[in-house]
Amino acid sequence: MTTTPLGAVFLDRDGTIIHEVNYLSRLQDIKLLPLAAAAIARLNRQLIPVILVTNQSGVARGKFTEDFVKQSHVHLNQLLAAEGARIDDFFYCPHHPEAGFAPYKMSCRCRKPAPGMLLEAAEKHHLTLDKSYVIGDKLIDVELGLEAGGKGILVETGYGLKEKERIEECNIRPDKVCPDLSQAVEWILKQQN
Repeated sequence: MTTTPLGAVFLDRDGTIIHEVNYLSRLQDIKLLPLAAAAIARLNRQLIPVILVTNQSGVARGKFTEDFVKQSHVHLNQLLAAEGARIDDFFYCPHHPEAGFAPYKMSCRCRKPAPGMLLEAAEKHHLTLDKSYVIGDKLIDVELGLEAGGKGILVETGYGLKEKERIEECNIRPDKVCPDLSQAVEWILKQQN
């Protein structure tokens, strides 16, 4: 008997799980958004893989290092663990096509909305992207989910309210717009039944 690969919930970081601080560069600035940990814990209990995917062009711009990005993800998981939640894996893009310095100033396949991080995660964790969801506070997160054949959810935290105003002009249609991560997870779990 073969098992069907799982879908996952891919989460943006800044403005979706934690407060947006514009180029996070200090661990003490990592603050969970209300109900974010509880929402992630609900996914954990349902055995749905939770994977973070984040653009971190601050590396290319010289604002912080890749080591800091990795440290920030360890710290984030520690904050979540204190509330009974966890992120199963982390993927980030340190590049920017126009800004910054070599070797990070480049076009790449991992910078959202390009699918590189999702493809890498799908291969590593045996995931089915058309059964997956991407949740974020920017339309590039929604676009990423849709381009991968899954669903894209826009949350109104972080940049989400401003991004919501751009939906018509961008012609990117979220599968759902939710006030926050908690309500996005609630909607996803209803889709599973």
